Amino acid sequence: MKTELRLTDTNAASDSKGRTWGLEGNLFWWVVGGIGAGIILFFVLIVGFKAGLMTSFGFAVVPVLLCLAYIFGLRQGKPPGYDRDCLEYILSGKGFGPELRQPAFAKHPLAEK
Repeated sequence: MKTELRLTDTNAASDSKGRTWGLEGNLFWWVVGGIGAGIILFFVLIVGFKAGLMTSFGFAVVPVLLCLAYIFGLRQGKPPGYDRDCLEYILSGKGFGPELRQPAFAKHPLAEK
């Protein structure tokens, strides 16, 4: 009787980039970067421009919200390249494909002409 353990490589983990803080792949770095930019902006406004506390906080929360909007609007749960496709569509319009012609109003096929 053979008692050797047979090991095979299944590559089961190669399909996933992992999750951190519930975000796919390396998207948590966007959150970290947004928070870092917000902190820097907060202290620049407080120390450098002598702005008020709530004014500085209001401006500092903008980079964090922009990063979160980018993550949850264009990256999280979307296919790879979705954000680039959206940007390309906004900048250059429709991509390659047949042109659809739609009549001004649809007529019933049995209606008299």
